[in-house]
Amino acid sequence: MATFVKAQASSFIASVLDFLTTIACKELFGVWYVAASFIGTVTGGITNFALGRVWVFKKKKEKTIPVQAIKYIVVWCGNLALNTAGVFLVTHYIKLDYKISKVLVSLFVGFSYNYFLQKKFVFA
Repeated sequence: MATFVKAQASSFIASVLDFLTTIACKELFGVWYVAASFIGTVTGGITNFALGRVWVFKKKKEKTIPVQAIKYIVVWCGNLALNTAGVFLVTHYIKLDYKISKVLVSLFVGFSYNYFLQKKFVFA
């Protein structure tokens, strides 16, 4: 249970950075919302990997970094595709604001995809 709570806290921190980056890219720099979401997801992914290794799953042996990074990238590419496509689909077809779409899609992907694959595959 403690690992799940820490994983959600890590995800929350990464999501905050993801969302701030997305909003800054879109609102301050005029980047298309899908590209802004992509950039935000990259920022959040890097943050989540670092927190997952060191704090959540405590798998911080130096020699395991390359293997964990490769596994994380594989899982994260799925996360990136799901989040980016989900934000586009929800924003474009359901006509929700991109910020609301990002929150809804991120929560869904986070609970249904990220935690389990990180626990059972990346940091196993």
